[in-house]
Amino acid sequence: MENMKAVRVHSYGGPDVLRFEDAPRPTPASGEVLIRAHAAAVNPIDWKIRAGYMKDSVPMPLPFIPGYDVSGVVEAVGPGVSHFKRGDEVHARADAVHGHGAYAQFVIAKESEAALKPKSIDHVHAATIPVAAVTAWRALFDTAGLKAGQKVLVHGAAGGVGSFAVQLAKWKGAYVYGTASDSNLEFVQQLGVDRPIDYETTRFEAVVRDADVVLDTIGGETQKRSWQVLKIGGVLVTLVGLNSEDEATKHGARSAAISAQGGSRVLAEVSKLIEAGKIKPIVATVLPLSEARRAQEMNESGHARAKIVLKVA
Repeated sequence: MENMKAVRVHSYGGPDVLRFEDAPRPTPASGEVLIRAHAAAVNPIDWKIRAGYMKDSVPMPLPFIPGYDVSGVVEAVGPGVSHFKRGDEVHARADAVHGHGAYAQFVIAKESEAALKPKSIDHVHAATIPVAAVTAWRALFDTAGLKAGQKVLVHGAAGGVGSFAVQLAKWKGAYVYGTASDSNLEFVQQLGVDRPIDYETTRFEAVVRDADVVLDTIGGETQKRSWQVLKIGGVLVTLVGLNSEDEATKHGARSAAISAQGGSRVLAEVSKLIEAGKIKPIVATVLPLSEARRAQEMNESGHARAKIVLKVA
């Protein structure tokens, strides 16, 4: 069996458990594509899985390769794959649940989780899209049904999902509130936030009233305080754990939690918007694959702007 370079986790723990080493090169099964990776983006779920916080809900076969976001070139296709062929430039959500994550030279993805890479951007930028942009789209449109003229509050507007959510909401024609630190206020305004809120000095509930949608990327106390800014019939969509049905009922609103699975349709839609210049992926930091530990440490700090990307090739 051929080997490749990859970052693997042999036991749950801190960033120090990430090992850059040789690993077996995977083979695509039915309905899968094998991607020669050029870039992999880093997401909060990567370090949460590595730390063992999700081992009950997302059990992983040890050792495993972390990472969900990948962009590269199709190396081979499994039986039944009809939309892609060897040589196609694609970006995809890697099959990390089975241990074949994106922090590697060769990455497995389901055909249903891949799309052709937008031609107007490079692999580093394309790698930021499969999880963050798909999550933002599904939260705002598929789940919340956000429409033109409505008001949305995006928590963590400078983050990976938040930065896409702001741009998508503005494209749709919504009025956008966005929370961020003081150092990121100008950045989120440039993304399209109509009313930036410095969460360090201002309580967002003192500013926001009758929001149609709250996108919660923070959880905890921020989520609890968010109910009071929703209008009757509004919706709070969370990415960080189930919210309270009791709270939703009490405030005449509804709640929802989502994931980024089933992304090929949305990936294709987002790619059209990128090609048309309506939205753009924002990359803050690029590191080599061998520095995955540093990348996860930066992401885990909770203060990383936009996306961190590992360059593989």
